[in-house]
Amino acid sequence: MKINYNVSAMVAHSALTKSDSMLSNSLEKLSTGYKINHAKDNASGLAMAKRMNAQIRSLEIANQNSKDGMSATEIAEGALSEITEMVQRMSELATKAATGTLTDEDRVAIDSEIKQLKEEIERVADTTMYNGEVLLNGNFDLKGYTSDENVKVVTYSDEVRSGLYEITGLTAALDADGNIDPSSVSMTLDPDKFGTGAKYTVERDSIYIEGSNGLKMELQIKGNVSKDVTLDITGIGAMGVQIGTNEGQTLDIRIPTVSLRAMGIDRVDCSTEENAREFMDKIKGALKYISDARSSLGAYVNRLEHTVGTLDISEENMTAAYSRIMDTDMAEEMSEYSKNQVLVQAGTSMLAQANERPSQVLQLLQ
Repeated sequence: MKINYNVSAMVAHSALTKSDSMLSNSLEKLSTGYKINHAKDNASGLAMAKRMNAQIRSLEIANQNSKDGMSATEIAEGALSEITEMVQRMSELATKAATGTLTDEDRVAIDSEIKQLKEEIERVADTTMYNGEVLLNGNFDLKGYTSDENVKVVTYSDEVRSGLYEITGLTAALDADGNIDPSSVSMTLDPDKFGTGAKYTVERDSIYIEGSNGLKMELQIKGNVSKDVTLDITGIGAMGVQIGTNEGQTLDIRIPTVSLRAMGIDRVDCSTEENAREFMDKIKGALKYISDARSSLGAYVNRLEHTVGTLDISEENMTAAYSRIMDTDMAEEMSEYSKNQVLVQAGTSMLAQANERPSQVLQLLQ
């Protein structure tokens, strides 16, 4: 028997320290609900979990972004719905004004209502907003620029790729009414960009170019032109909605410009029977323009609805994976806690017994 070094007490103390540490870990896991609270608990698991957590949070924001995009698109489509009603009313009024049973005074009254409807269309286009951004005035339409201030890129189709487009020898002259004289127009279109067999037509102050693969482009002529013109088609300007967690995972929502000029009814009226008949013809194009815009916005909404559904599923599955790595199995950990609690109590008792052993030496000295 020895009294200087109580090895039994040292062994009991070591076992008690280990059991107490395990009990503390169990208490931490049970109290926090996480089985990984420190990097030392599971270094690789913690790294994976943190990446997953970052992705889960990004998915939540992407989901919200998609819903915001839906809201903005639905607001724009709702405004176009009202504009459609106004255009249809103008169609009714034009049809009424085109009959020979009315007098010019009657047509003036009809034209007065049409003017009010035109002003309201412009007002709606300029004031329909989402989060302070005007939606229908062209802010979110694709942009294009030219090398000549008298030539303006009004719009182009989605099939037009971004880049520089060369028009050689563009010549156009305006008449006294500001319309293009068709006989003055000539140009050579780059076949590599516009496609073989590209053609153009002239209407009012615009030149409409149609090429292969659905390429369509409208150029507005603001003054006499006689030179080579370069078009810079940017392909940007649409409302970019971040619908994913990585760079480039965006949906560009193109909201067409809504204006009387874009609909082709800015210069027509119903003051005479002849004008009313012309208005009837123009109003069909206006209805088609608005209907095409609404159809495009409706397609965006449908796509965003599927996007939201996909993001919901991804977020759910990613959260489940994160939970499997991080969350404590309470039943299993409670069993571990009970075991460690018993070991601590037993270790405490054994350490007390070991500390008593050197005192037994006194019996030998009696």
